[in-house]
Amino acid sequence: MRTDAFALRHIGPREEDQQHMFKTIGVKNMDQLLYETFPDGIRLKEDITLDPAMTEYEYLTHITQLGAKNKVFKSYIGLGYHPAIVPPVIQRNIFENPGWYTAYTPYQAEIAQGRLEALLNFQTMVIELTGMEIANASLLDEGTAAAEAMALLFDVRTRDQKKNNTNKFFVSEEILPQTLSVLETRATPIGVELVVGNHETFEASTEFFGALVQYPGKYGQVYDYSTFVANANAKDIKVAFAADILSLAKLTSPGELGADVVVGTTQRFGIPMGFGGPHAGFFATKEEYKRSMPGRIIGVSIDVNGNRALRMALGTREQHIKREKATSNICTAQVLLAVMAGMYAVYHGPKGLQYIADKVHASAVTTAKALASLDINQVNSSFFDTLLVKADAEKVKAIAEKNEFNFFYPNQHCVSVSFNETTSLADINTIIAIFAEAAGKSAIHVSELATETHIPSNLIRTSSFLDHDVFNNHHSESQLMRYIKKLERKDLSLNHSMISLGSCTMKLNAAAEMLPLSQSNWNNMHPFAPADQAQGYLTMLKKLEEQLNVITGFKGTSLQPNSGAQGEYAGLMAIRAYHESRGEGHRNVCLIPSSAHGTNPASAAMAGMKIIVTKTTPEGNIDVEDLRARAIEHAANLSCLMVTYPSTHGVYESTIIEITNLIHENGGLVYMDGANMNAQVGLTNPATIGADVCHLNLHKTFAIPHGGGGPGVGPICVNEKLVDFLPTNPVVATGGKNAISAISAAPYGSALVCLISYGYITMLGAEGLKEATQHAILNANYMKTRLEEHYPVLYSGEMGRAAHEMILDCRSFKQQGIEVGDIAKRLMDYGFHAPTVSFPVAGTLMVEPTESEDLAELDRFCDALISIRKEIAEANAENPNNPLKNAPHTLAMLTADSWDLPYSREKAAYPLEYIAENKFWPSVRRVDDAYGDRNLVCSCAPIEAYMES
Repeated sequence: MRTDAFALRHIGPREEDQQHMFKTIGVKNMDQLLYETFPDGIRLKEDITLDPAMTEYEYLTHITQLGAKNKVFKSYIGLGYHPAIVPPVIQRNIFENPGWYTAYTPYQAEIAQGRLEALLNFQTMVIELTGMEIANASLLDEGTAAAEAMALLFDVRTRDQKKNNTNKFFVSEEILPQTLSVLETRATPIGVELVVGNHETFEASTEFFGALVQYPGKYGQVYDYSTFVANANAKDIKVAFAADILSLAKLTSPGELGADVVVGTTQRFGIPMGFGGPHAGFFATKEEYKRSMPGRIIGVSIDVNGNRALRMALGTREQHIKREKATSNICTAQVLLAVMAGMYAVYHGPKGLQYIADKVHASAVTTAKALASLDINQVNSSFFDTLLVKADAEKVKAIAEKNEFNFFYPNQHCVSVSFNETTSLADINTIIAIFAEAAGKSAIHVSELATETHIPSNLIRTSSFLDHDVFNNHHSESQLMRYIKKLERKDLSLNHSMISLGSCTMKLNAAAEMLPLSQSNWNNMHPFAPADQAQGYLTMLKKLEEQLNVITGFKGTSLQPNSGAQGEYAGLMAIRAYHESRGEGHRNVCLIPSSAHGTNPASAAMAGMKIIVTKTTPEGNIDVEDLRARAIEHAANLSCLMVTYPSTHGVYESTIIEITNLIHENGGLVYMDGANMNAQVGLTNPATIGADVCHLNLHKTFAIPHGGGGPGVGPICVNEKLVDFLPTNPVVATGGKNAISAISAAPYGSALVCLISYGYITMLGAEGLKEATQHAILNANYMKTRLEEHYPVLYSGEMGRAAHEMILDCRSFKQQGIEVGDIAKRLMDYGFHAPTVSFPVAGTLMVEPTESEDLAELDRFCDALISIRKEIAEANAENPNNPLKNAPHTLAMLTADSWDLPYSREKAAYPLEYIAENKFWPSVRRVDDAYGDRNLVCSCAPIEAYMES
């Protein structure tokens, strides 16, 4: 046994277990299983070639040496990214804790109450600081949140505005440059015309439906937007604010200034810069727009006993249901980062946030006063944290970098300096000395912070915020540590048991992959730092792109998309740009099989495409003849096909090359959804099956943790046709020769967590990656064999095998009065999170074990489902008082004085012997979703505020 081989630690089944698994399946070895699973025509003829696999020790040595190439200067660049202090209690207990970072999206609310409470805190924090009525549980970053605001305001236009096709959206020239680039990308396909200009000279007219302003402006000026908002509202123009969240502890809230939407990032609330991400964007608006809000909202409801219970609210807004009618394709949020930012507010409380904001402002004021005394001109008349200094930028830059300080240089005559919570008096004196030297003057020394303010009295915040107990009771480390642990105990994560979610690939997130994220030379880098200071990052990211090129068989990769849905959109926009470059911009028809992910049609709609849904056969495969008919019918305007491979039904379709050839013959390109890439790596690839572009979910196939619903990364890999169109960034150029504008705010998206996938690939190597795929297929087929005697498996390949996942058909159980949701809730009593429920087929469970799970855990899960199947057989539709309908069973139920159910307490809580060893207790009973939607509460309100009389 090679104890230093990372594959041994990552892959679950031991060598001695495999023979038992092969025997159960009915094959002699792995080669026979793959032969019976995999269409021969798509197998790679030769193994992929990567560097030899590193051991964990070798990798950690390597990544530390690589990190040393990053020069972490003091960062005063700003532009939406600031050094932040991560409270160690939050770093150790959340950021570095698998109980938090390995959880799944809280679709099963009863075993996610801790995370849901943490997100409710985040929403409350955002609502109160922005002065708005409702907020969601995070978006991807500030730039994409601003684009979502534009889309929402476009969606909620007045009846007359829609009738008159009012489509102009005003954007203040004070907006952050990366936000403007994302807006440019998103506006054109949906028919929005951007008008960028000076908000002070803007003439409101009925040609506009909305506007976006920056608060404070990109170089620090604080504007009073109340008159602008009033003039806009007079013409039925709704106004969105992109706001700095820390400034809102000191400035009048956008809500009080009349905002309709407020967006931004919570990065400076205790989240590392990480060379651009991941960071939790925020989105707040008026309650009247709740049905058009993007993303997820956490709401307060009750369980069947009437006790307070949290859950995701207003689920019908999700793009999976709206599909091509969706106004957003948001799928991944930034839950882990939102939890951290919310906990930062819990830890510091309102007085702590005010203290931090006052200190940041005082640092800026102190520096401005000192520079003024040296006759160095600072041009902002009102500011919170950023000074715009008139100076010789080239001289200042040379001196600053000699002192290991970074500023931002808008032009050769100006220097922008943004202060942050890490700023010390020593830093302030160094900054003063840098400007003095550049001006040929003697520096002065300051020994204390100024007490005056540079904010107009009418813009100084007077309204209170964060009055709830949760923000005022956890200010010592002991208190916060125990509060975090209290919430963690309410959540089921991968550190408790396997999470077998089909299409979501909840695999091991190895500690060796995670450790570098805590190193300061990786997590303290500003995304706009000079390239010569970021050589460690640029080397790692380039190497990861090359690794992904090899794995996919493609020529180029962009790491910028910071979620799978963003990757879909980026791929489609690259296809759109390709057709336009050839004078074929009319090609706008996107063919999508009916079995596709809901994000596929939503992304295509956002990319301005006309969606044609094609049929699937009774076996769950793409109906090739229907696809042929649609492709020929729309050949003149065919843009692309969106296809998932293996299929969403968990099958390797043998006709895939025929399908991709058919699209190419009719002038289109093929976009492959990479959701199921865990069943391809090392055995086949998107290039081999004939795709032109794919996105990869790094948080699925390449081991980035799900974090309770994010972070995610969704890079796109493209062939030579599309490599010139990979996206760029307006501050740091990336992408191809004819790059499309930005997809997300940072040049390399969520660069920090790309370290995880780089580690995963580097430590597995080519052979380990192939073994991982083989074992994902082995585990799935082992479970299929064990379960198909008890549950019909809806689809399988031509020789009866599954790919890496399978669909269990539970629809016939309605005869016993049992719905698939009842099985999901009963699994909680057995200590498991449910597989994917009712997707892609209603009334089914989609199971994906991944390669990380060992034989004992696979058997435990199978035993649980088999035991539940026996319970289903005992159920009676006319008498629904049974363990499935009453599930989950809480500790409070089991320890109550009375027990009036027709089965024993033991059967309720301990239906199998293994459960007693490691019992996980759901903290609430079944949540009443309908009640929560009827009585929508999305912040920390007492129960009396929403209970029905």
